[in-house]
Amino acid sequence: MTEASPEATAEARRRAALDAIGAEVAACTRCRLHETRTRAVPGEGTAATEVMFVGEGPGFNEDRQGRPFVGQAGAYLEKLLESIGWARHEVFITNVVKCRPPDNRDPEPDEISACSEFLTRQIEALDPALIVTLGRFSMGRFNPGSKISQVHGTFRPAHTASGAPNSLAYFMYHPAAALRDGGVEAASRADMQGVPAALTRSRELRAAVAEAGSTAHVPETKPEFLTDNHEPTSDSDPTERLGLF
Repeated sequence: MTEASPEATAEARRRAALDAIGAEVAACTRCRLHETRTRAVPGEGTAATEVMFVGEGPGFNEDRQGRPFVGQAGAYLEKLLESIGWARHEVFITNVVKCRPPDNRDPEPDEISACSEFLTRQIEALDPALIVTLGRFSMGRFNPGSKISQVHGTFRPAHTASGAPNSLAYFMYHPAAALRDGGVEAASRADMQGVPAALTRSRELRAAVAEAGSTAHVPETKPEFLTDNHEPTSDSDPTERLGLF
């Protein structure tokens, strides 16, 4: 019998961890959202990916199917991925909360807190190089205190309390917002073009840390801009733009 490669073994281990988390999410009763859900939505995608997309919470279609981003917003996300030559099965997609808030209302702080451990464990299982946040609730976990109108299309090391110490976080509007607003839609199309370069930058930072033989995390930096649809803010330095596009 042929012995599995180290890569295949590692992927199988990550898959098993994600499946175990998914089973716990499906049976979870930690917050009030379980009372009105049809199905919990743990997330889906390959365990071999370097990229995780994190949205806000399931909507009507997601609640019925138990899958993330399968409604109109999901179709738009797939279109954005196609624009950079990616497909949804090549990434992992999940949400901050795993059950649908009634009437698609915003998730409450205690509901986000109840689901926080699940997201942390998914991040630990995958150890993604890049986390793409979709919307302000996801952004708030990885870059608290910022405004999405100011940081969309930028990336920086994920906040130390986010559970992703070795990941860069790249900030985007939620696809549902893009469907409602033409300006947001145009910004989303432009922002998605920066995702591959942000992944490349994360790989470079991780390689530098590994080469130095350090146990330190990806170093904190100011936001780096990859698209041209931003005005400088007090939290950014336009001299740090990357000449990639």
